[in-house]
Amino acid sequence: MLDLRTTPFTDRGSRLMVMAADDGSLWVARAEYETPLRETTVVSGLRLFAGDAELPVRRARADRVSFAGGVDLVFADAETLVLTGSGARAVWDGGAGEVEGAFVLVGERRPYDGPALLERAARRWREWYGRMPRVPEELRERAEQAWWTLGVNLLPIAFAGGREGVIPSRFGYVGIWNWDASFHAVALRHADPELARDQIRILLGHQRPDGLIPDVVHDHGVLAETTDLPRSDQTRLAQHVGQALTADPSSGPGPGPGPGPGPGSASAWGTTEPAGPVDGLIGGVVPVTKPPLAAWAAWKIHEVAPDLAFLAEVYEPIARSHEWWLTVSDPDGDGLAEYLHPYSSGLDDSPIWDHGPRAEPPDLNSYLALQADRLADIAQALGRTGEAEVWRERAARQTALMVARRWNGRRFVTLSKPLPPADGGRPPAGTEVATRTPLELLPLLTGRLPEEIAGRLVADLLSPSFWAAHPVPTVAFDDPAFDPEAMWRGPVWLNVNYLLIEGLRRSGFAETADELTRRTLEMVNAGGGLYEYWNPLTGARAGRAVPGFGWSSALFLDLATHRA
Repeated sequence: MLDLRTTPFTDRGSRLMVMAADDGSLWVARAEYETPLRETTVVSGLRLFAGDAELPVRRARADRVSFAGGVDLVFADAETLVLTGSGARAVWDGGAGEVEGAFVLVGERRPYDGPALLERAARRWREWYGRMPRVPEELRERAEQAWWTLGVNLLPIAFAGGREGVIPSRFGYVGIWNWDASFHAVALRHADPELARDQIRILLGHQRPDGLIPDVVHDHGVLAETTDLPRSDQTRLAQHVGQALTADPSSGPGPGPGPGPGPGSASAWGTTEPAGPVDGLIGGVVPVTKPPLAAWAAWKIHEVAPDLAFLAEVYEPIARSHEWWLTVSDPDGDGLAEYLHPYSSGLDDSPIWDHGPRAEPPDLNSYLALQADRLADIAQALGRTGEAEVWRERAARQTALMVARRWNGRRFVTLSKPLPPADGGRPPAGTEVATRTPLELLPLLTGRLPEEIAGRLVADLLSPSFWAAHPVPTVAFDDPAFDPEAMWRGPVWLNVNYLLIEGLRRSGFAETADELTRRTLEMVNAGGGLYEYWNPLTGARAGRAVPGFGWSSALFLDLATHRA
């Protein structure tokens, strides 16, 4: 069932969304990149009547919206919405029409067979649900909602090379985001491995000559550097980047204002108005990407649907991306990559950026060590044994370097990095960020830590700083910057939990991984929807989190599949 507020009536491949307005009427808008829905409204104030009696919505499902009086709203195709039935009159702002058989509400006016449209729509959705991965019965309702979300988030994107891509959400995220694509592929591999592969191909199809994989592929091009950022994103950055450097010292270390729920989106319904650029903070034109998980995702697909041709297709592009991180994104040349821009981390408003726009949290080099191991797996599968050995050595070396330079005896530290000097000289050393986040636990992903250090990280995870009924907060519960409602400043995100679960398994802590899996699935199952993030104190949707979120759906499904 769809509530027409957090879950609109829509269809795979269609930009049209039918939603409920506060006054009880329906409205239709188009989902477009970086465009508020109020600017893409197609129909507003829609009501149905039989004589003087209004026909309310009785039920909304994936294949139709059913009104009293036997009238249904159904998709004829991606651009066409049709009302079927008889004896009704549709009225909307600026228009009206009689429903007798089939009435085209949106789209090209031509004859339709109403019952045939309804049957075709029902069959289309039966087939989609029939491909859903098997999950435990107690998780089935939420899994079906997750599978529906992935289905309706599949859209043709103009710059996607003719491929369907899973957008993160129809509310504010109409494009193919780099990090998200890897997580989406994790779930799609169970039902449609080729569709899962396409999520990786879309991003690699726009790889730059220097190896960088862009942050976003959207209808108008790509976002691969700060010159590509929409103006609304400049506002979001100005809200938090470097705020600790400019704040009144007497005001204390509070979390500061929280931006909206997604790139370029300050609400579920559209973008904010620009409030000024932050180019001076960022420091000129800066490349923008997302964390390096493409090899990890490609190998996960291969594990359930082996395809050597696909591995051969992606191996060298991902290897070039790996080199980009350790050259272009390592300005001080110490062998440990850093994020040159907050967006490249995926953690847009985390307190780690309060000290400036560049940072080196422990997650990035953990991803690189993991990626080196996955590139070794791919090379081995392709018969490139010598290259596989080199990648294994690099994974071990990356992990050892992190331990030698970033383990302080208690935790892996996050460094805030200063902007490079104007004369192009070597950047000065970074300063340690006091804020505690689960990023310092992600070296578990390497599976290569000394036993004593891995044990200390798990003890930290299970401490009151990070463990509660609804773990894991994105800022420690006992940290001054913790805010349970502000995006990456405290809420639970499924991708962080998922990566921690994988890290626990790779590091030999299967029992803790099982417990974190159980608590994560229970939180989502009880929470009412597949949201962008959750309040870690209540387990409920955080107030500004967008609904219908792609990677939450994908990772919930994958975790549930492994419990089946």
